[in-house]
Amino acid sequence: MTRLASLEQVPAELRPSYDPAEHGTGIVHLGLGAFHKAHQASLTDLALSASGGDWRILGVSLRSPKASEELAPQNGLYTLIEKGAGGTVARVIGSVSGAICSAGNPGPALDAMAAETTKIVSLTVTEKAYGLDRATHGCDPSHPAVAADLASPDAPQGVLGLLVAALKRRRAAGLAPFTVLCCDNLPENGVLLKGAVADFARRLDPELAEWIAAEGAFPSTMVDRITPAATAATLAEAAALTGAEDLAAIETESFCQWVIEDDFPLGRPDWAAAGAIFTDDVAAFEAMKLRMLNGTHSMLAYAGFHAGLPYVRDVMDDPSLSQLVRRHLAAAAATLPEIPGIDTAEYGAALARRFENKAIAHETFQIAMDGSEKMPQRIFAALAEARAKDVDIRPFAFATAAWARHVSGSTHDCAAYELRDPRAAELSAMVSGKDAAGIAEALREAGFVPAAAAADDGFWAETATILEAMLARPMAEVIAEEAGRG
Repeated sequence: MTRLASLEQVPAELRPSYDPAEHGTGIVHLGLGAFHKAHQASLTDLALSASGGDWRILGVSLRSPKASEELAPQNGLYTLIEKGAGGTVARVIGSVSGAICSAGNPGPALDAMAAETTKIVSLTVTEKAYGLDRATHGCDPSHPAVAADLASPDAPQGVLGLLVAALKRRRAAGLAPFTVLCCDNLPENGVLLKGAVADFARRLDPELAEWIAAEGAFPSTMVDRITPAATAATLAEAAALTGAEDLAAIETESFCQWVIEDDFPLGRPDWAAAGAIFTDDVAAFEAMKLRMLNGTHSMLAYAGFHAGLPYVRDVMDDPSLSQLVRRHLAAAAATLPEIPGIDTAEYGAALARRFENKAIAHETFQIAMDGSEKMPQRIFAALAEARAKDVDIRPFAFATAAWARHVSGSTHDCAAYELRDPRAAELSAMVSGKDAAGIAEALREAGFVPAAAAADDGFWAETATILEAMLARPMAEVIAEEAGRG
């Protein structure tokens, strides 16, 4: 079987309705991974089919060359396999024009970002990669990538360094700044990223920082599509569907949502034709997704992994944990402001159905990574509203205890596992040798915990009580007991 490299190799019904060669590149995407291929690249492919335009995407891997090595020999083509209750649908995506890796050689990526034809630079690099300081709404100079790029701004490797270096080139060339489109799970992600980029620039060139602050567009977005890592089975299914070897194939759920603030001075693809929602109030959608989908995901991932449930679908087959999933969805919904046109109860029911999708093998251990970056906005941010609205905080305490149990590294009811977190060493040192109360207190005092959450004595006392049980007994027993509370 030959490697996928041309649309002529695949069945006509799987090909895009447009000729990719007739469309130029207008977007550079930083963070070339599974989620981008399942979300932004997929919707851009649909937008090109609907309305055309020079909006193909150059994908840039920031660290590992694996993604670019998979896509480059295939001329950017890959198979997207969508799985839902109605069955499996596949198509070959043509919106990616090329794939490169910037690690060790940022020149080609900077050239592309600075090119006049580039109108948008989008990003999916995960929360930990930005180097944001949420307290100051700037950059964190102690973040390894930020510190390295401030020291060597002409050879940047991190996100902020690459953006600022490329914007500097554009300003010198008399070009308007590209639109920076953050697609990661951060509240007010456009506002946060603009502040960090301007702050980074200010440390090097105050005039450049003023230009970015005055002229730069950083629309906020909310993205939602459950996308597990590709497996050998994914690649085998793609080969069977296309008749070609596809090392970049990806599978995802049929559901897809993208809510975007419409601020694109240099233009954008017709993403609305692909189903994107344009609004002036992305923040409300962000909060709904972060607290309901992402917050529940974190809870079920920590509890599920330590109960021996490898996939989200397994969690939903467990009556007790499935009950706690629905409890968390309801509690999270109760903390939210009203969103016109949105029924949070219906949204929660739809999320539960998505979690139950048997066709998607989404690993609980995968979701459990980077907890110190995720817990603040997914769990802790809801506490103040929960208290103000007299919402039971028990679901949030249970989620926090499950995360703390994961951080503890305890193997009393499971095999040894890796704590995959950018603060792994710091967290392990904080909790080492402590009992449940000591672990809860140590995590409460961590710098990434918001002040309002850290000050909630009752919440941390309840967390410690639940954690004590999790550290003494099998997680499955604790889950069943918790579900029995009603």
